[in-house]
Formats: sequence, structure tokens, C-alpha cells
Amino acid sequence: MKDKVLMKGNEAIAEAAIIAGCRHYFGYPITPQTEIAAYMAKRMPKIGGTFLQAESEISAINMVYGVAGTGHRVMTSSSSPGISLKQEGISYIAGADLPAVIVNVQRGGPGLGGIQPAQSDYFQAVKGGGHGDYKLIVLAPASVQEMADLTMKAFDLADTYCMPTMVLADGTMGQMMEPVTLPEPSNFKVEKPWAATGTECKRKHNIINSLYLKPEELERTTVERFNRYQTVEEKECLWEEFMTDDADYCVVAFGIAARVAKNAIVAARKEGIKVGLIRPITLWPFPKAVLSQTAKRVKAFLSVELSMGQMIEDVRLAVECSRPVYLCNRTGGMIPSPEEVLTAIYNMTKEGK
Repeated sequence: MKDKVLMKGNEAIAEAAIIAGCRHYFGYPITPQTEIAAYMAKRMPKIGGTFLQAESEISAINMVYGVAGTGHRVMTSSSSPGISLKQEGISYIAGADLPAVIVNVQRGGPGLGGIQPAQSDYFQAVKGGGHGDYKLIVLAPASVQEMADLTMKAFDLADTYCMPTMVLADGTMGQMMEPVTLPEPSNFKVEKPWAATGTECKRKHNIINSLYLKPEELERTTVERFNRYQTVEEKECLWEEFMTDDADYCVVAFGIAARVAKNAIVAARKEGIKVGLIRPITLWPFPKAVLSQTAKRVKAFLSVELSMGQMIEDVRLAVECSRPVYLCNRTGGMIPSPEEVLTAIYNMTKEGK
């Protein structure tokens, strides 16, 4: 068994990307994810990789677009305002059906907001963010170990489905330190006959593009893309259940909010309240089916978020408004305490009777 290493969440993402075979990183420093760029600046030259601090986030994402077109594994990272600047480039990458990994270590907003942790980029990540009909696979780690594991998985999923994949963490996950068992090197290989790598006069030119001037052709490619998305929804949805077997009430939370919620659930159980947790690990695809099934046996749901309430809308859609869904939230960089979540559980049980 490999030894555990004490790492920051941001460092775990960077090292896992290298282990996954990423040899090209383009980024720009912004709190609270700057350690990713700093780590890559040190490590990439030592392993024959490319690190480039771009002149802006816009430049960085377009450099990712270029490398993705060659079929090589490539990553960028930023925090909330920087991800906003990357949105047009992300839309181009999605429209060109290219694999790439984007990391967002979230901070508060809108605008410059603050530098403290938040989860208020949920809508931006799972509802598109940029222009056009497209989706990202969105992975939400809740530990430093998952920062590493899900980064590895992000590269594999991006290659499998030829689409950009996002690791959506928060400032707490990025800055906290925990013991990590680093993943084994990735053996994932996929032929990329579409890559723009030069023909050597042996094949036709590959043209990577997201522009379709004939409406019928754009419609056809968009429908084909969404058929692929349906496969992702069927095969790649991930979640964790905690104390849900006999639960009368269900908390839904991801990232740091899920860790806080677990403490509150343990406290509630000691007081005889049967409550459990469903933690979405993929925010898209969202675990709609498990929430729908859970709604048949619980009285109410509580969404715990570091936002004004965004995921709560997907919880309500998943349960088709068959059960009440309440919100426990803090925003602006504040994190709800276990006591605040416990109080929200109390209130849910009173109203849900």
C-alpha cells in the first residue's frame, strides 16, 4: 500500500493531474487556487511538460483549446471570476467536442466578491455558463483525497466522452490539508483519430471547428452531442448515501457543506431524529433517480449550500415537488456550522410532520 502524503487540496489536484498524464497546463494566479499554478510551475519543467502563465484567463482557456485539439491531456484552473472569463473558450471547446479539464476552486461573488469559500458557481457549472446548448461533466470533491481521485477521473471522463469536464471545489477544499494516498498512474489510453497532429501525408486533414453555417448541420451535431450526454447520465452519475436506510428526512449537500451536514446528522441521530444524507459527487449528471426514489419514503428534504440556494432547484426537480424541500445556507464566504444545520433539521421535522 502506498504511503499517505500530507497535501493541500490544490496540490493534490495538481499532482493527480500529472499522474493522470497531463503534461500541459495553462493558467493565471487567483486566490484561492494559486497553489495549483505554483505547483505546476515547479513540476512541469521537471517532467518534460509545459507550464505557461498566460497573460489572462481568456488566453489560458484558448491555449487549452489548442492543445486539446492535438489530443493531449491538458488542464487549466482558476477561481470564480477567472472561470467567468473562460466561459466563451469553454463553449468553443464543448462545441468542438474536445476533452479538457477545468478546475474551479470557488470563492464568493458576484463580481470580485471576496476570497473566501463559496458554492455559488453551481448554476454556472451545471447549467452551461457559456453560450449555446452544451453540458460539462461536473465533479464535486468533499475531501483532499477526492480532490486527487476525482481529478484523475475527470481526465478519463473527458477522453471517453470527448467533452470538457470540470472539478468544482471550493476555497476550503483547496486550502485545507489532509493525508492523501496518491492514485496509481493512469493507464487510460484512447485512440484519437480526430486529433490535429499532422498528416505525414498518410491521411486526410483533420479540421477541428465549432462553426456550422448550415442550420441543419448545426442541429444534427447538437442532437448527436446530446445523445452522448444521455449516455453520460446513464453511466457516470455518482453519489454517496449516509444513514439513509431508515431515514425519515434527507439532507442533500456537496463539498464542504456535506462534511458539515454529516456532523449535524450524527448529532440529530443521537436525539432520535432519523435523518440521512445524499451527497452528489457528480453535480452533472445530477443523481435525480436516487432522489426520486428517496422521495417515496422520506417526509422532506433539506438542501445545505454555500450560496443563496442553487442546487435546491435541482433537488426540487428531481423529487418533482412531491416532498417539501427546505434550504439551510450561508453565503459571502461564510460556512454553516453543524449547529446551524442541526437547527435547520429541527425546523424541517417540525414543518414536515
